[in-house]
Amino acid sequence: MAMDKLKKKIGIGRHMSSIKRARQTEIRNARNKHVLSTMRTSVKKARIENSPEALKVTIPVIAKAAQKGVIHKKKASRLISRLSKAAKAS
Repeated sequence: MAMDKLKKKIGIGRHMSSIKRARQTEIRNARNKHVLSTMRTSVKKARIENSPEALKVTIPVIAKAAQKGVIHKKKASRLISRLSKAAKAS
């Protein structure tokens, strides 16, 4: 009976392991989406302000996204490098 409610709620899978996996995926997707969205917003603000202060706020956000595996570490490095270069130029 409880199993039926779980299946209806998630709508995926027949076995307990697949139901749990679907639940975990849903949570992780939401977390990753939040981290990525926060990072993108921070990068946009840093580009608009183009100042060292904005860069100090943005770099940890990008690094954290890379550390969590939301973005690739080389992409994080590239973003930080380009933002630093732009901030120095202004």
